Amino acid sequence: MPLADLRATERLASRLAGLLAPGFILFLSGDLGAGKTTFTRALLRTLGFPGRVKSPTFTLLESYELSRFPLYHFDFYRLASDRAWLDAGFDDLLGGQGVAVIEWPERAAGSLPRADLRLRLEFDPARGDDARVAVLDAWSPRGLACLSALREAGDAC
Repeated sequence: MPLADLRATERLASRLAGLLAPGFILFLSGDLGAGKTTFTRALLRTLGFPGRVKSPTFTLLESYELSRFPLYHFDFYRLASDRAWLDAGFDDLLGGQGVAVIEWPERAAGSLPRADLRLRLEFDPARGDDARVAVLDAWSPRGLACLSALREAGDAC
């Protein structure tokens, strides 16, 4: 799906935010600077978080208590091994009452549970500096339901 600019990325995040439910796992992939944290920031704004949203690149995890559920924003870019997140005790936060958004899931691919949905953000330099292409893959019935709802809302996933 083409995303012409930052606003288009934020609109996609806003639409997805309304479809999230406790236990949902979202993988965010893409090169450095592709917009993974920007996407998460828009998700959180739509879900009513008014504060500062920072990248968890150095902390691995930022937690947000929201009215509907807690959201756990992970960034595995700096993981020393694919199991380091388990050693930190983060596995207790996946699949429970919160929503997990995981940047750089490929760094822990051997030990992560399957996501409901994966979003890959790719640069689209032919269309401009801020243009991206969003590729969405569903890996569960919940993920398939999200893709279907996004399509019905007019997002060509």
